[in-house]
Amino acid sequence: MRLLHTMLRVGDMDRSIAFYTEVLGMALLRRKDYPEGKFTLAFVGYGDEAHNSVLELTHNWGVDSYELGTGYGHIALEVEDVYKACEDIRSRGGKITREPGPMKHGTSILAFIEDPDGYKVELLSPKRAD
Repeated sequence: MRLLHTMLRVGDMDRSIAFYTEVLGMALLRRKDYPEGKFTLAFVGYGDEAHNSVLELTHNWGVDSYELGTGYGHIALEVEDVYKACEDIRSRGGKITREPGPMKHGTSILAFIEDPDGYKVELLSPKRAD
């Protein structure tokens, strides 16, 4: 078994694809409209679906926003330099919701950003052997 993808419902497909590709540097792997079902799927990620876990963005036609609820946590991305990643994301119009710095009660360097629908994305520095 392996993890294939995580699905997020989005209110504006083009806006979400732009965020994940232009702000976070993912590639649009595929996109397809399903007119009979009135929805569109797009898959984005850092590598092909055969070897990587990806995000499935689902846009249900006619739905502009969703309530995120209290069960959703965040998507986590490893970045080489959290401080630099935040600078780059901010320069591309991304929203930083927790500035980079050490984790409370820990040593990991992290930050949080938010996608256009309000989903949290955690940026983490690579794990170092202590």
